[in-house]
Formats: sequence, structure tokens, C-alpha cells
Amino acid sequence: MEQVPSIGRLVQITVTEGYDLKGFKGDTPVTFIRVEFNQVVLGDSAKITVSPEGSAKYNFTSSFEFNPEGGISLDDLAHKPVFLTVTEVLPKEKKQKEEKTLILGQAVVDLLPLLEGQSSFQTTVPLHPVQGSPLETPRSSAKQCSLEVKVLVAEPLLTTAQISGGNLLKVTLEAAYSVPESFIPTGPGQNYMVGLQVPSPGEKDYPILFKNGTLKLGGEREPVPRPKKWPIANILAPGANNIPDAFIVGGPYEEEEGELNHPEDSEFRNQAECIKKRIIWDLESRCYLDPSAVVSFQKRIADCRLWPVEITRVPLVTVPKGKAGKTEKTDEEGQLSFHGVAYVNMVPLLYPGVKRIRGAFHVYPYLDSVVHEKTKCLLSFFRDIGHHLIHNNKIGGINSLLSKQAVSKNLKEDKPVKEKDIDGRPRPGDVQAPSIKSQSSDTPLEGEPPLSHNPEGQQYVEAGTYIVLEILLDKALVPKRMPEELARRVKEMIPPRPPLTRRTGGAQKAMSDYHIQIKNISRAILDEYYRMFGKQVAKLESDMDSETLEEQKCQLSYELNCSGKYFAFKEQLKHAVVKIVRDKYLKTTSFESQEELQTFISELYVFLVDQMHVALNQRLVREPQNLDHWLDYGAFCLLTEDNIKAQECFWKALSLNQSHIPSLLLCGVLAVLLENYEQAEIFFEDATCLEPTNVVAWTLLGLYYEIQNNDI
Repeated sequence: MEQVPSIGRLVQITVTEGYDLKGFKGDTPVTFIRVEFNQVVLGDSAKITVSPEGSAKYNFTSSFEFNPEGGISLDDLAHKPVFLTVTEVLPKEKKQKEEKTLILGQAVVDLLPLLEGQSSFQTTVPLHPVQGSPLETPRSSAKQCSLEVKVLVAEPLLTTAQISGGNLLKVTLEAAYSVPESFIPTGPGQNYMVGLQVPSPGEKDYPILFKNGTLKLGGEREPVPRPKKWPIANILAPGANNIPDAFIVGGPYEEEEGELNHPEDSEFRNQAECIKKRIIWDLESRCYLDPSAVVSFQKRIADCRLWPVEITRVPLVTVPKGKAGKTEKTDEEGQLSFHGVAYVNMVPLLYPGVKRIRGAFHVYPYLDSVVHEKTKCLLSFFRDIGHHLIHNNKIGGINSLLSKQAVSKNLKEDKPVKEKDIDGRPRPGDVQAPSIKSQSSDTPLEGEPPLSHNPEGQQYVEAGTYIVLEILLDKALVPKRMPEELARRVKEMIPPRPPLTRRTGGAQKAMSDYHIQIKNISRAILDEYYRMFGKQVAKLESDMDSETLEEQKCQLSYELNCSGKYFAFKEQLKHAVVKIVRDKYLKTTSFESQEELQTFISELYVFLVDQMHVALNQRLVREPQNLDHWLDYGAFCLLTEDNIKAQECFWKALSLNQSHIPSLLLCGVLAVLLENYEQAEIFFEDATCLEPTNVVAWTLLGLYYEIQNNDI
């Protein structure tokens, strides 16, 4: 397996040109661009004068080092964009010592293409105006101002193994609806937060934290489509909050994968999403999963099925910022309240081809025993793992890597989170957040409410609170076999029936003579049967049992052999068979070996038996290309428990039309009866692929998986 080189590699960002720009002091301002990534300023461009047409050639290149071993990682590239801030330099006035500057707008460059294996890409990104900027009013061209940007790395950041085996996880938190009545927008400010963990190999998981939800009173439905937002704070231009080409589109409740998706839930959902209070986030957080993390992710879903998604709120208090008269808001330490949890069923992500879950999920009070019983999770995200993250009120969502190791029990002994660590990721030497509860005991620490009682969380149940979120993977964990592959496999097992070929006159005459002889012999045997048992049949009529029929069959066979009629019938057929060998098979020479003779005799025997059935079955004689006749004949063979013959009939029907759903399903049923389980799965899966709305096909596929003890 390929290894990522340990040395760092430069990621270069080049801003080549700006379009449709203008400034506070006219249409030809002097401007420069500041490039930032991961809360670090990468550099400022030279001061460039905008042309009368509104363009400016910056040709400015800055860079940062990608180094997964302790520096910028793939996970950073997944959820952190590059910010480009365009600033106007105002002309100096008399006695003015320093230049004054005003920010015009901000653009965002998504680095996601680098995680798709690209080593370079070029894009035109819109320049979003800040409030009060002259860019809010477009120039006469009516085009939105924009920047031309190129991103380049010397070689792809992902190895071949990472491209094929890795994955990108996107979690979108839309809103919490029908929140408790005690949530009011007035009074002390509250930070509404939701958190969950993504499993990864080893001792570390990826916590995802969404912060700064907006409490709204309701009164109207949230618009759709509406843009998803970056989980990052301090974005200067309002439009730069929006992730390019990423929208919340909603959809019918019945098509969701979560809870509250039944017809009887529609009335409550409509009231909750139109009238009642809600908390809105609309944030998307991303997480890159390397191949080993994908395996852990898949295994955790199979083991736990339900994942806890926690919700809480923390009061905001005003503290001095450092300068007189200036204050900022921060989270009040340790005051978790309204601690709730939603249980998200992740199993659909293990279905073939499924890579998206979106739905509504009830919120319940967080109780350790219940959470552990349902999800097998021993630690609370907010109380035990990510507690120190809630003290940083700088961002809307966090995606970071934290250790699960036990830490100090005393909050006062914690080192404060550094303000510049804006995404909540621990820096080297930082101390992990403590667990309020002793991790070696279920006994709450002093001042903590009993873990079996959560009256605030119970208000979620009384209010009917639910959260709406989406979990999206770039690639399905279990690939779905393509229709072309399934069709090819079916074709390999049952080759399509070749078109009928014209037979020579001699071959047709030989076949006709054989059919005539079969019919004549059949009539002779039937006459002999009625001569021997006609009176008995007339007397018993429908009361004749199987034992009597079997006894009659033995007596008839004995009579035919003793009277010599059996040998007469063989001689009667011999001439017709010889003509078939000569005129149809064109075999007139002797065989070179005994094996060749046996092979030919076996093939001839099968053909003669088939033709005997054709002669005796008038429907198949009249319409041998009618697959319904073959299905009926196969159904009859099933009733007589001749499974091999039934399979042959169904295969012939499928060879006439390989997209015929009943033929595929019957072939699958026979494959199960004959314990050819791999073939059965292909037949059933091909049927569901050809006709995704066929209830019978999905039911049979589900029954097949139940037989295989595959309840996922």
C-alpha cells in the first residue's frame, strides 16, 4: 500500500485577475488582496489600480505547506476554505500619516478538488460585498464582481490507494423544530449546539460540533432551496458564508430515511416547521476519511447501528475584551443545560449504492444508561469529550480530531483554549477537556445532577422536538452492482436464445416424422391403457388415488414388455431417429473415440426428449417463442416437484427475454431451491435494478437475505 510522503508539499494559490470592481472613491480605486487560510494570513498582494472597465491584474501567488504529520492535514483541506479579502486603499489626506483602508468584499475558494485527486484547478469565484460596500451595487455590466484563481500543487496530495479507498463525509445540520417553550429569544443569550463523533482507527475519533444556532419564533416555513453555510465564524461578507453549489433542497417527508416520515406525521411536521419555534443552523461540516477510517466507519455502523447526536445549550456571558468599553460574548463555563440526544439509524449506509441519509429524528433526554444501551457509547460528547470546545464561541461548526483519553477532573486545572485556535482543534501541549463525571465510576461528582434524571431534557419529549440533518458520503460504503454487470452475469449463466435458423428440407422432414411417430406411439399406449383399465377408470372417475395410478403404470409397463409392443415401438422410432442424425446433425461418419460417441449420444438424448415434450405439448408446438408457455410448463413441473425441469423451463423463458421480471424472479426462486445462492442473488438484484418499484422483487430479495441471515 502506498504511503503518503512525510515531507511537506506547498499548495500555491494564485489570484490572477479581478473583474467588475469599483471602490468607495470611484470606479478606479487602488486595491490589494489578502489571502488567508486556517486563520493565518498567507500574504498581501501589491497595490493595484483598477482599470476604468473594472478589472485588476493582481497575479499574486501565496502558499501554505500541506503536511499530514503535524501540520495542515487532508481533514483541514476538507472543511476549511481559502479566504480572499479585497481592500481599497484610500488616498492620503493632508497631515495624514498612515493610509486608510476599507474592505470591499470577500471571496471563498473551496479546496475540495485537491481531495478528489486533482493537482491543479482554476476557478472564478464571486466577490461578495461587505455591508455598505459599493460592490453591493453592480457596475453597468450587471455582472457580479469576481476573482480568477488558480490552485496548484506539484503532485497530487492523495495516493492511488487513498483515492480508491478513502471517502469524504459531509454532515449537514439544518434545524431543530418544535423546541421547548422555555426557549425564548429575549433575556440572556444562549449558544445552541449539536455534536456527534465519527469513528476512526485507533484511540481517536473525529468530533463534529455545530455551534451558534439561531432561535426563531416561527410563523413561516424555512425557504428551499437555501444555501448551506461554512461552519466558520468571523466571515466578513455575508454572502461568503455560503458554500458554493451546496443547497438544502428539502423534499417529501415520505422519502426521508429518518423518523416522522409516515403519512400520519405530516400534520405535526407541517405545524412544527411553519408555526412553532425552531433553531436554525444550516451548517455543513466535512470530514475526510482515509481507507482505514472508512473500514472503522463501516464496522462501527454494523456494530452499533444507532449513533447518538447530542444537543445542548450554554448561556453566554459578557466579559471584557481587553480594551475599556469593549466587550465580547463567551460561553459560561460548565453550564450545560437541556442536554438531549437523537438516535440516528446509520444502517441504510450499508445498503448497496446508498450514500445519503436525510431525515427527522426525535430528541430525547440524555441519560447515560439509555444511550449506552442503544448506541454502546460510554462517553458523552459534550460532558466527557468535547466539553472544552464549547468555551470557544468563535465558530459555527467544528470538525476536529480529539483523543478519548481520560483527563483531569477539576475544571479549574484546565488550560484555557487559545483564541487563535478557532476551529477547536487541540494544539500540541494543550490539555484535554475534563469529564465532569468520574470516568472510573458512575457516581456523579458534587454538583452534578443524577444521571438517571434529566428534567430539562424531558422537555424535548413533551414539546415533540426533532432535528433534521443529512449525512452524505462521496462514495457508497457498499458499491451497488451496475445494471450492465448484472445483465452480463445473467447472460453468462443463461445465454440469450439465438434466433431461429432456417432448417433444410431434409431436417424439417426428419423432425416432422419424429413428431408423427411420437404421437402415433402415444395413441397406441393410450389405447392399450384404456383396453386394460378403461372400465376401472370409468367406475372410479375422480376418486382414483396415486397408489392406484402407480399400480396401473407398473401393469401397463409389464404388459408392453411381455407382449413385445415395447420393442415394436422402439423399432418404429428407430428410422425417424436415424433420419434426425443424418439430416439435422449431418452425422454420416463413424466416431473417432468412445468419448465422442458418448457426448453425441447424450446431446441427442436431450434433444429427442425435448422434442418429445414439444410433440406432446401443443402450446409449445404452436408458439415455441412464447415465454408465457414456458413459464406455465415450469409451474406445472414445480407442482410435480420436478425442480430440474422447472429450472430448465424458466431459463428458456429468460433466454427469450432477459429483462422479463417474472422469469428473473422464478429463476431466482429455483436457484434458492437448488441451493445456488450466488445465482439467486444475481437474479433477484437484477430484477430490482430493472424495475425499482416492483414490490414482489424487493420482497423476494429481502427473503433471500433473511435466509442468508443478512438482516442488514
